Amino acid sequence: MHKVLSIDGGGIRGIIPAMILAEIERRTGRFTSELFASVAGTSTGGILALGLTKPGQDGEPEYSAEELIELYETEGEEIFARPVWHRIHSAAGVAEEKYPSTGIEGVAAKYFGDVRLADALTEVLVTAYEIEKREPWFFKRRHARDPERGKGDNFLMREVARATSAAPTFFEPLPLTVELHGKCAFIDGGVHSNNPAMCAYVEAMKIHPEEEDFLMVSLGTGELTRSLPYEEVKGWGLALWAQPILNVVFDGVADTVDYQLRELLSIEEGEARRYYRFQTVLNRGNDDMDDASATNIQALKTKAREIIDAKNAALEVLCGQLVG
Repeated sequence: MHKVLSIDGGGIRGIIPAMILAEIERRTGRFTSELFASVAGTSTGGILALGLTKPGQDGEPEYSAEELIELYETEGEEIFARPVWHRIHSAAGVAEEKYPSTGIEGVAAKYFGDVRLADALTEVLVTAYEIEKREPWFFKRRHARDPERGKGDNFLMREVARATSAAPTFFEPLPLTVELHGKCAFIDGGVHSNNPAMCAYVEAMKIHPEEEDFLMVSLGTGELTRSLPYEEVKGWGLALWAQPILNVVFDGVADTVDYQLRELLSIEEGEARRYYRFQTVLNRGNDDMDDASATNIQALKTKAREIIDAKNAALEVLCGQLVG
């Protein structure tokens, strides 16, 4: 059985899948990279995918899921820091991106150093969108290790983390000159695959065409519940629609992929389950991707615990399949 993990984008809400993975690691006694043959992620999910597969000096995973929870608790306000000078210069996010990239780049450098994608402990797929050539982009460990590609696709993990999380209106794109592709500029992969589970499934089939038995685990970062009333939005122009439409796109993409995989990986009665989606409705806490306040962090952690309690039986079955 080929076991695949996929983690949605969602900014600070990535603490929700991090907590679910910490629970899975606790119950199985194993690191995530030992449980899954392939790990995919978008934006905050991409950062988690990289963190969970980054090797330490001893060759073991450097970070457990529990340690990555701390990333959100201790680094969230640094990532989403907006100095007064930037707030004025950007006209509160209207004239340019809402946050300077120095915060997220500093955190990426701290957590990933100079480790490269080829060093990942298991297969990794992280999404982005390349705006120079206008095409979806997938950072892959297998491409990083492909000798025919030279070193062109063996990116630094911190570069991949920065590229996948460059959400439009929040952070500026990441420019890179790529050996095989020339001048590139990357934005958040959520614009096409905020839920990268289908991409992960296709990639797993590509790597293992002989495999017929797949187990897919997809982790969400919370469904948005705030309404966009017609009377309020009907007069909105570009400035007012910019960030709300991004949330609409990200949320709609995630739900569509969930539907597709539920249909593709459906089972007959008595068969072992092949698809798990752990998701919650954000009726507590703020669904903004950039609310890193201590109050919101605690609210998101509460939502994660609610998922774990509500899905206890499913988690038990899943953990048995993962170590079986």
